[in-house]
Amino acid sequence: MHQVTTLREEQWLLTAVTSTGDAALAVEILELRDRNEQLERALARRAVIDRACGMVMAMAPCSSERAWDLLVDVSQHCNDKLRDVAAALVATTEDETLPEQIRRELRRALRRLHAADRGVTERAPVGRHREL
Repeated sequence: MHQVTTLREEQWLLTAVTSTGDAALAVEILELRDRNEQLERALARRAVIDRACGMVMAMAPCSSERAWDLLVDVSQHCNDKLRDVAAALVATTEDETLPEQIRRELRRALRRLHAADRGVTERAPVGRHREL
């Protein structure tokens, strides 16, 4: 994504507004532009998270809320940001390999989801546990 406000625009704005004597207005405009850019980045990240939720919903038929919770669970167990887990999952549609830790935690989260659907509580593993 490109930066909306260039340094030249900022300098022009500061010059134009300060020549009228209203520096506070220039600062406010710059802050609003910065906020707008932050929101655009957040919307772009959210689109990736929504796409990953859709992928989870296709893997394990569930609601969007449960898919969100599953991604949050994976994110917390991997100690990665939700947007990074979502981006890694979405990247698999472009022949990228899902990182091993995310793959492992996704399997575990899916098992917990299916167990919850069946009303089974997950037991703590004794000794070595088996991965799918």
